[in-house]
Amino acid sequence: MSNKVRTRFAPSPTGFMHVGNLRTGLYAYLFAKKNDGTFILRIEDTDQERYVEGAVDVIYSTLKKAGIDHDEGPDKDGGYGPYIQSERKAMYMEYAKELVKRGAAYYCFCSKERLEGLTDENGVRKYDKHCLSLDEEEVQRRIKAGEPYVIRLNVPAEGVSEYDDMVFGHIAVNNADMEDNILIKSDGMPTYNFANVVDDHSMDITHVIRGVEYLSSTPKYNLIYDGFGWERPKYMHLSPIMKDATRKLSKRYGDANFEDFVAKGYLPKAIVNYIALLGWNPKDNKEKMSMDELIAEFSVDGISKSPSIFDETKMRWLNSEYIKELSEEEFLALATPYFDRSKIKGKYDYRKLAALLHKRTEILGEIPEKVDFLEEFRAFDTDMFFHKKMKVTKELALNVLKASEEVLSGEDNWTNERLQELVGVIAERCNVKGGQVFLPLRLALTASPVSPGGATEMADLLGKEESMRRLRFSIDLLEKDTEL
Repeated sequence: MSNKVRTRFAPSPTGFMHVGNLRTGLYAYLFAKKNDGTFILRIEDTDQERYVEGAVDVIYSTLKKAGIDHDEGPDKDGGYGPYIQSERKAMYMEYAKELVKRGAAYYCFCSKERLEGLTDENGVRKYDKHCLSLDEEEVQRRIKAGEPYVIRLNVPAEGVSEYDDMVFGHIAVNNADMEDNILIKSDGMPTYNFANVVDDHSMDITHVIRGVEYLSSTPKYNLIYDGFGWERPKYMHLSPIMKDATRKLSKRYGDANFEDFVAKGYLPKAIVNYIALLGWNPKDNKEKMSMDELIAEFSVDGISKSPSIFDETKMRWLNSEYIKELSEEEFLALATPYFDRSKIKGKYDYRKLAALLHKRTEILGEIPEKVDFLEEFRAFDTDMFFHKKMKVTKELALNVLKASEEVLSGEDNWTNERLQELVGVIAERCNVKGGQVFLPLRLALTASPVSPGGATEMADLLGKEESMRRLRFSIDLLEKDTEL
């Protein structure tokens, strides 16, 4: 086995990339890069029943967006290919036959009916090593006769199989609790477990990083290594990501996939940053980290044995921090498609809107709902003008809006800066504070309790003609209400 660290990410092309699977790939990448090693991408596509057309492209696309750059893979041959499992299938039978010669595996001709009738003393179905006693001559006779067969792993009947996991420590499993698993199926195809071991060995993988569900079955993998006389890799098993205290994060609960979050308007860098923190804690508890910082900080002793809870609120906050760091041009470019899918498409100045929303946006997907109100201006509840803390009543609001109409109607320099100056003029004319002008004026222009900008910013965005139209509409609305 190589002295240089070699890790692999081996997803199956069965659909979108689940965040738990992506985290496994991320940790394998971080560990390799931290140790000046090599990160390999391998496509495990032997399960054709679950194969999804286009899923391989999704794997490439996801890794690229996530900034996880493989050193070797189907598109980057490092001398260990093929890197697509279905292209390697010819080798598995030869390896299995070698394992049979070594006594670590055997041919099994048992029918489906016989297998279904096998149970141990506890009622658990378990293979009874029936075909292990067949001699070589009978085996060859039955193979030549065309009898269907599988090749099974010969698990010792007694003793203990054990190994040390990098996260969970010493793991020991009684051999009596393990079954002689199938290595080669009756159609000649390898099972996942067998192909996985052969591929990892032949690709010189030094560290296997995968989900904790494989923790107790790893001794079976090690028996295959031992049967060949191969050096075992080191193992790092990862606890699951949970939806809550009792449920794993999965697609059936929604938003379990990388592309789901990208579609909602999360930045890939923020997603990767957050996923890295699900099950791993940096020594200084720092939360916002670039990929280079993640590589520098990553350590196995920071990986938790406990499941982690996926907290989308926390990821929203982290995403907002990434958005705030964008330049104005970068944010405008990212926000424009969301403006175009909103009710304001093709209207208003996108640049001004982007400037208003830049520091007020957590995820890009919320942009349409933040701007749709601009095209939904209509009669509204005038009770919104009442603000006890700021001492704004409907009567005061009406006076302020009438004064605003008079002052603003003669202004041609319609900019945010000039409008802010005129708010002072309106406040002085009405003998009120500036805030007592800003509040009713913003409501009059937006008909909404919330908006991406203040009164003068919204007036600047709307332009003079539309601002004056909305101001007159709101005055009429208030006058009718105060007359009742």
